[in-house]
Amino acid sequence: MMRPDLTHGSYSANRADTNAVDVARSMLRRMLEGHTDRLGVELADGTTLFAGEVAPRAVIVARNLGALRALALGSESAAVARSVIEGDLDVRGEVEHAIAQVERCSRELRARDAAVIVSMALRLPRSQGDRTDGRLRHAYRARGRKHSLDRDKAAVAYHYDVSNEFYELWLDRELVYSCAYFRDSAQSLDDAQLAKLDHICRKLRLRAGERLVDVGCGWGSLVRFAAREYGADAVGITLSRRQAEYARKRIEADGLADRCEVELIDYRELDKLRPFDKAASVGMVEHVGIDMLAAYFRAIHGALVPGGLFLNHGITSQRVRPSGLAALFERFAPKRSTFIERYVFPDGDLPRIDQITVAAEEAGFEVRDVENLREHYALTLRDWVRRLEANEARARATVGDETYNVWRFYMAGSAHGFSVGRMGLGQTLLAKRLTDGSVRVPQTREDVYRR
Repeated sequence: MMRPDLTHGSYSANRADTNAVDVARSMLRRMLEGHTDRLGVELADGTTLFAGEVAPRAVIVARNLGALRALALGSESAAVARSVIEGDLDVRGEVEHAIAQVERCSRELRARDAAVIVSMALRLPRSQGDRTDGRLRHAYRARGRKHSLDRDKAAVAYHYDVSNEFYELWLDRELVYSCAYFRDSAQSLDDAQLAKLDHICRKLRLRAGERLVDVGCGWGSLVRFAAREYGADAVGITLSRRQAEYARKRIEADGLADRCEVELIDYRELDKLRPFDKAASVGMVEHVGIDMLAAYFRAIHGALVPGGLFLNHGITSQRVRPSGLAALFERFAPKRSTFIERYVFPDGDLPRIDQITVAAEEAGFEVRDVENLREHYALTLRDWVRRLEANEARARATVGDETYNVWRFYMAGSAHGFSVGRMGLGQTLLAKRLTDGSVRVPQTREDVYRR
């Protein structure tokens, strides 16, 4: 094995460096040896651990010992997040596989080994801390009351206003930033996203001339599709100025300005618009906040005519509901991913499907259909990661190294979360009853799947 460069500094410092590398090797062996499948680790001095006869699917690259210290002391910590963002902790190969194997090792680790690992990690040097690179993606700084209109605008802008050009590098042609719908494993991402848009319109039983509102419309893919393919009069709303500008240009270019528009408003301002026959929300409910679900569903219920339908499509938590004191603690101090909260989706919440349906029913909706598309989202995210990695040089030049690192790891980690069932993707069809209690929904689902 290669040894670290010991040609600079004092003798005592050099010996300390050597000892720290030896500690890191011992710690990694105790953490990982015998518990991983085709996972390697490469240290800053070039040492490679766990290199078997078969090429690894992923190699964790630790560019300094502080990154290993952070990883050993807590994979959800702020220090790990910074190490990933700054590139001190990287993965060569499949990020999702590396995350899955580290999680497996943590799950299989014996208590006595865990105590020794912590002791070893504390002997390693701390991370260097934040760098001053002008392109550094700084952590989100929350200001104001959570889920106030101004704070929600800032949170949305933090995530979506990164760069339209960046998203174009790895999304499909229509820029659909939500779970696709794969009819078979060979279907392309472009076709699967169009299939998803069609799946939504079919569930809504959308008809020509009906008014549709898309709450959180992104870059306008659904409103353009609904107008072009179904003849609907579609309105999209968003809090992202860059998304709105892009969507309006695409609407104009597609010749759909007479049937499509995008408004820069919040769901709480829907009463400014005329009533709608149908409504959809695709990948928006995650931003609403669990405590705001009631207000969210009331606002959309109020925006629909009697007999209207609403298709809510969003990521859900599938973690076991806590009980007793754990439930109380979770209520006032919910467990969150530091990485996601600070650098990806600030103020985001993942409600359980029961929280969605209860809030919807209390707002006056009747639940007519629920479908979980979590496997589809794992496939979608893997496609996104592959496309992002294929355009790595352009992505780094467009948004900087840190933002590239954030999106690569967040999407790979999310793919793993959907794959193991930690998260779901719920499509919930809701109906606003007519005055006599009836709803405008067929008795069966046959029309949704009939080609």
